[in-house]
Amino acid sequence: MVQPYRERVARMPGAVVWTRTTDGGPYRILPDGCMDLLWVEGKLVVAGPDTRAYLGTAEPGTRYAAIRFAPGTAPGFLGVPAKEILDRRVALSDLWSPGLSRRLADRIGRSPDPTTTLEDAVADLFNEPDRLVSHVLRGIRRGVAVPALAGDVGLSERQLHRRCLDAFGYGPKMLDRVLRMNLALDRARTGLSLAEVAARTGYADQAHFTRDVKALAGVPPRTLLA
Repeated sequence: MVQPYRERVARMPGAVVWTRTTDGGPYRILPDGCMDLLWVEGKLVVAGPDTRAYLGTAEPGTRYAAIRFAPGTAPGFLGVPAKEILDRRVALSDLWSPGLSRRLADRIGRSPDPTTTLEDAVADLFNEPDRLVSHVLRGIRRGVAVPALAGDVGLSERQLHRRCLDAFGYGPKMLDRVLRMNLALDRARTGLSLAEVAARTGYADQAHFTRDVKALAGVPPRTLLA
C-alpha cells in the first residue's frame, strides 16, 4: 500500500524522522543543507549534502524510514566530514565497519517499528554538534556577512570556510544560498507572489530568485510550485 510522505520531530536536536512508501517513478530532492540516514528495504544509506537537485527513481512499493539531521550535525554521528560525501549517496557500510552497519540494519529490519528503532539507535550514538555549527547557522540566517561571521568565532575567512566544509559540506556562502532558496520556496507555497518572495528573502529581484532556484533545483520556481 502506498503511503504518503510523513515526518515528525526526532529525539535529536533539530532532526526529523520521516517515512514513505512510494508509488514508483522519478523524484527530485532539493538541496537543503541537511544529511539523511535512510533505511531502504533493509539497507542503510547515507544521503550527503547536495549542491544541486538529486534526481532518482524508485520501484513501486519501496519503503523508506529515515532520519534527516539538522545542517552540520550528521558528521559527528557518522564520523566523517560532510565534504567527503558531498552530492553522494553511500552505503553506511562504506563509512562504518561492515559488521556494525549490518547489525544495525538487521536490528531495524527485525523490528515491528523500523522507524522508532532507527531513531533509538541514532539517538544512542548521537553527539551534540560543535558550537560553531549553531553559531554559523544563526549568523547566516540573520544575514551576517562572512567576514563578520568569521570574526565572531575568532577565525580567518579561510579557516571558517574549511570548518564549514567539514560540518556542512560547503562553505558559508553556498550554505546561505541553499537555506535562502528553501526559505523562499516555503514562503512561495503560502501564496505570495514570486516578486514579493524575492523581496522578503533578500534576492535582488524576481529574476535573481528564479535564476538561483534554477541553478540549485534544476527547474524554475514555478515548475517546483506546480
